[in-house]
Amino acid sequence: MTHETTSDRADLAARLAFSIGRLNRRIRPASELTPGQVSALATIVTSAPIRPGDIARLERVAAPTVTRLLADLESRGLVQRSADPGDGRSFFVSPTAEGAEAIRVARDERAHRVLEVFDELSEEQVASIAAAIGALEAAAEITSA
Repeated sequence: MTHETTSDRADLAARLAFSIGRLNRRIRPASELTPGQVSALATIVTSAPIRPGDIARLERVAAPTVTRLLADLESRGLVQRSADPGDGRSFFVSPTAEGAEAIRVARDERAHRVLEVFDELSEEQVASIAAAIGALEAAAEITSA
């Protein structure tokens, strides 16, 4: 077993960040929504009903950014607000049927594009991705305090 150095980890981190960025751009669905809007809407679909502050925390963006995103999504009929019965100053956000459908379509398109990428890889490369998927999923779920 080899001893992994800090330099090796830094190189791995840089390579992974670069690869994820390029892959994400490659599989991004063609949509009228921005990547930020798709991400926020996916969070709303997954976590509804949800407060705007919780969206900001999960999306790792500032409150004013969430305010703009919600205004855009609401104007498109993709989300709806409901009063927070425990706090008259706050509200919850939930997807509309159209919003939930938009995310389903975006996820299907992304999965299809990933399948197209798989078609360009060897079986060994796809197997390597399969072997790493659990660790990648775990890394994606890590949140900092």
